[in-house]
Amino acid sequence: MATLEIKNLHAEVAEEDGEQILRGVDLTVNSGEIHALMGPNGSGKSTTSKVIAGHPAYKVTEGEVLLHLEDGDFGDDFEIPEDKLSWNLLELEPNERAALGIFLAFQYPAEIEGVTMTNFLRTALNAKLEEREELFEDDDGEEKEEEESGYDTSPMEGNVDDGDVGVAEFQQILKEKMQLLDMDEKFAQRYLNAGFSGGEKKQNEVLQAAILEPSIAVLDEIDSGLDIDRLQDVSKGINALRDEQGTGILQITHYQRILEYVEPDHVHIMLDGKVVKSGDASLAEELEDKGYDWVRQEVYETA
Repeated sequence: MATLEIKNLHAEVAEEDGEQILRGVDLTVNSGEIHALMGPNGSGKSTTSKVIAGHPAYKVTEGEVLLHLEDGDFGDDFEIPEDKLSWNLLELEPNERAALGIFLAFQYPAEIEGVTMTNFLRTALNAKLEEREELFEDDDGEEKEEEESGYDTSPMEGNVDDGDVGVAEFQQILKEKMQLLDMDEKFAQRYLNAGFSGGEKKQNEVLQAAILEPSIAVLDEIDSGLDIDRLQDVSKGINALRDEQGTGILQITHYQRILEYVEPDHVHIMLDGKVVKSGDASLAEELEDKGYDWVRQEVYETA
């Protein structure tokens, strides 16, 4: 079981005199759990997600973001040395965090013409596996050669059979994952997000998570702009990530609506850059009825 542990996290916009956004976030997410992170606009929810993933637009000024692993988290054939069971994600590049099992679903996924979904997903999977091998390789105490950050592969370059997972094997993996998420297989032959509806883009984010099998998936407002049918489709996919793959979910949302289909184990309320209140699923229902004013009143009266 993997655990994402955020301790006293402070962060600001990464520019001169940048605005402070996070003011001491504390949060722990275990694999196999669903956590809903709720709060009004500007409370720091999306900033939290981006800091976890390593977005360069934000600078961490205090605190830690730790990932704790257990041997077997990457399968029975992958042995994790005891001295590499815990990682400080703030010391790692975004691609290294992804290789360790961190996934971020974007609120506004990019469109890429000319790159099929299948090619993109297989390239991403192989890049993750390659990066993971490098992170855990035994270098006998010697410093690893300095490399440019980021992956050295591209969906538009290289032999189609490059990588640990070949074309035929990946086609089988993709078929199984799309069946798990109840998706039309023709979906994978289209160009990445090109011409996709908002709902299809969000379904694609869930498919990426299913392929990459992260320990912790951070879903940044994946429910925004979805009609009821697409919301149900996306929700089925999120539940499958948790139930079938054991992924821990940090679901960032404004609304209780998605939580009718994706029942959270824990609900957290964020105000002014901090998690100020936590509870079970009933807390989201209370927010739906009362809004955030009662939380502000409760927090600041007791401060």
